[in-house]
Amino acid sequence: MADITSEPPTVIVSSESTEVRCQEKTRGGLCYEVILSEPEIKATPPKRPNSPANKNVSIQDIEDKLRAAEERRQQLELNKVAALSAQIMKIEEASRKKDEQTNTFISTTRDALEQKMETHIGKREAYINELKTKMKDHIDTVEKTRLSLEQQCDEVRSALEDKMNSASTQRDENIKKMLERLKAHEEQVRRVKASNTEKFQQLENTIQEKLDQAKLRREQLEQEQKDKLRTHNTRAVEIKSFQEVRKTEVSTKVETKLMSAEQKREKELQRKLEIVKKNNERQEEIKETIEVTGEVLKTERSKRLETKLTVAEQNREKEIQRKLEVIKKNERRAEIVRQNKANNISENQAVASSG
Repeated sequence: MADITSEPPTVIVSSESTEVRCQEKTRGGLCYEVILSEPEIKATPPKRPNSPANKNVSIQDIEDKLRAAEERRQQLELNKVAALSAQIMKIEEASRKKDEQTNTFISTTRDALEQKMETHIGKREAYINELKTKMKDHIDTVEKTRLSLEQQCDEVRSALEDKMNSASTQRDENIKKMLERLKAHEEQVRRVKASNTEKFQQLENTIQEKLDQAKLRREQLEQEQKDKLRTHNTRAVEIKSFQEVRKTEVSTKVETKLMSAEQKREKELQRKLEIVKKNNERQEEIKETIEVTGEVLKTERSKRLETKLTVAEQNREKEIQRKLEVIKKNERRAEIVRQNKANNISENQAVASSG
């Protein structure tokens, strides 16, 4: 029986190098992605042995084949273990590199952060010191301005007090002057009123005297006419009747004229008295208005009242002068009437004597 020897299949295990790529870099560390390639076992397919001519296989051949298969299996397991150990070593190397990188990153970031903190602390202290100096300068300026404002307020207060004192003294002086002027004005008004009353009394006395004189003249004329008429009673009846008629007519005319003149004089006197009363009332009203008005307007109104009083006095004097002229004209007219009456009586007497 021929021995059939078959060679074991050769297994080729090829492993690529482990690839380490940095996928993401963060502030807290690094994130790695480790790619481990699977081992590729390239086994050459066993050649099919030539089928023996004799198909009878012995037990020894089967055992040899089983032994060879066991050896191949063990060889494959050893190859797998070697590949796994190599991969584990690569993983450990990658983790070691990762730890080193993380440690270096942590140390560098710690140093940078410490440096930043130191610079930040220095800047903060410098900023705080600068703020302190600025606040100190600001407080000094505020204190200076406060002191200057207090000084200005004291000066303004003292100036206002001086002005108020001077204003009060000046006001008291003005009030005293105004009171003195008012007293002088009241005294002048009293004097003017007294002089007006005296003038009115004199005017009334003169008018009364003139009325008495006119009355006496009228009575004398009547008495003379009566005497003349008594002397001519012995004349003829016609002349007597004519004289009586003429006498009555003339007497009625004269009486009517005298009565009208007397009524006019009385009316004129009454009107003058009313005007005088009105002037007195106006003066009283003006005096009351002067007393009621304020202290400030007293001087101006007193001046206006003085001018008004002077104008009123002038107008009153003009009115009195005009009325006196009217009275004189009326007296002249009465005198002319009396003369005409006397002429008529003389003419009548001449006619009677000639008859």
